[in-house]
Amino acid sequence: MKSLNEMTLTLASRSANEGFARTAVSAFVAQLDPTLDELGDIKTAVSEAVTNCIVHAYPDRVDKIYIRTRLFENNLVEIVIRDRGLGISDIDQARTPMYTTGDAERSGMGFTIMESFMDRLQVRSIPGKGTTVTMTKRISMRLSGNRL
Repeated sequence: MKSLNEMTLTLASRSANEGFARTAVSAFVAQLDPTLDELGDIKTAVSEAVTNCIVHAYPDRVDKIYIRTRLFENNLVEIVIRDRGLGISDIDQARTPMYTTGDAERSGMGFTIMESFMDRLQVRSIPGKGTTVTMTKRISMRLSGNRL
């Protein structure tokens, strides 16, 4: 399926960039005229994915986080967040609510939150090579009509 529009963004895995990532993705998606709730869902899911990269992929170093957002027909949004970090040895376990490899401050709810706010969540990972999280969400068609 060919995208109608797309954006790519590369960030350093610094906590300060989490807010920028969520704002940049939501600003790009805004051209579809989403509801505030839909934008909030996207911001939250992006925050969780980027935070996972910062905390789990690169726990002892700063490296790159890659984000690609694509818009398709019928108001479908795809957000891909990728790192080249530690990777996940057991994806099913990592997706289990309350499981974390982080410190005691971590809730272990990142993947659960992403899944609850997006229509689809796919996680692919190779230990030692990194993780790719692909999230999709269909934005509702509003009476005002979407701009794209």
